[in-house]
Amino acid sequence: MQENNPINISFDKKESKTDRPWGSYEILCKGPGYQTKRLIVKPSCRLSLQTHKHRDEEWIVARGTARVTVGEDILEIGRGESASVPRTIKHRIENISEIDPLEIIEVQIGDYIDEEDIERIEDDYGR
Repeated sequence: MQENNPINISFDKKESKTDRPWGSYEILCKGPGYQTKRLIVKPSCRLSLQTHKHRDEEWIVARGTARVTVGEDILEIGRGESASVPRTIKHRIENISEIDPLEIIEVQIGDYIDEEDIERIEDDYGR
C-alpha cells in the first residue's frame, strides 16, 4: 500500500518561486487533493478575476490589507483575516497599498490542483 505523504518544499529554494506580472508565488507544500502557496502581491497590483472548476481556495492575509472579490462581494481583509472561495465562484485578490507588498497564504483543496484550472474573466496583463 502506497503512503500519501505530503511533499514539503523548503522556503529557501529559489526554484519554487514563480514570478507573475502582479508579484510571485511559492508552493509551500502539497499532497493528494491539496496545495498551499504563499503569494506576494506588489503594491497597487491585482490578480486576474478568475474561476476554478476543480478546487476551492482559502486565503489568509499574513501581511498587508487586501481587497478581495468573491462572487458579487467586495471586501477588505487585513492580517489574520481570511476569505473562502468556493469552486466556480469568480474571485480576485488586490493589494490596496501603494507602498507595501501584500502577503497571502492560499490553501487549495480539490480533485485537480493545477495552474491549468484557471478561467480568466478579466486580466490587467492581457493573459
